[in-house]
Amino acid sequence: MRNNLMDILKKMSKKGDTFIFEELSELIKIDKKILWEVVSKLEQRGYVKRVEKGKYIIVPLSADKGAYTLHEFIIGSVLVKPYAIAYWSALNYYGLTEQIPLTVFMQTTSWKEKQEIEVFGVKYKIVRVKQEKFFGIRKEWIGDTQINISDREKTVIDCFDKPQYCGGAIEVIKALRSGRKELDFQKLAEYANQIGNSGVIRRLGYICDLLKIRIKLTPPKVRNYLLLDPTMPREQKKSAKWKLIINIDEEIIGDL
Repeated sequence: MRNNLMDILKKMSKKGDTFIFEELSELIKIDKKILWEVVSKLEQRGYVKRVEKGKYIIVPLSADKGAYTLHEFIIGSVLVKPYAIAYWSALNYYGLTEQIPLTVFMQTTSWKEKQEIEVFGVKYKIVRVKQEKFFGIRKEWIGDTQINISDREKTVIDCFDKPQYCGGAIEVIKALRSGRKELDFQKLAEYANQIGNSGVIRRLGYICDLLKIRIKLTPPKVRNYLLLDPTMPREQKKSAKWKLIINIDEEIIGDL
């Protein structure tokens, strides 16, 4: 039995550091009930660790089986499909924020019963978006494993779309300011129009005006005013051009 377990473990390891039971069942053509028993024994002996039902990480034979874990982005990659590391987590990955988020933020188009999950002491926030907002995703290597992550420009756009998932608009403004040499502002403008939220165009356009950054954006023809930062209290000052309620001190923005 031990030899059979080790053979199956080797086959799984060739596919990567994680596995999903259904994918394993397609790889190893044995009765599912027997395969569940095999995986259960591997878990009991510390060769695999369960992330959640039917999803596991593989523990190297040389590792401390009680303490071993993987990078949080790799673990996140098995929680939901399709996925992209996004928002505050992507800002941090690209060095566009000095803040280290205590939660891993992920974006998906799939429905998942639990949007907030804790795995091995790490918190994950899964944000569901419409299919048309799920773009601008690239591959990055974490060790020997490729993960999906929103690119720099899409990360900024996502954060203007949902500032509550990046620590507020101030963090996005800092990212724009610190990353102005690395960011492609033509792509930013294209993404802002593509995401289908006029609030993104308004927030990005206003901040670029304030920071004297050239970007080709046309103020949308709307009557309603939106908050520059939905996470902050409402203020009276407004931008007629961008139809925004400016609830962040412009002097503070200039000093960031």
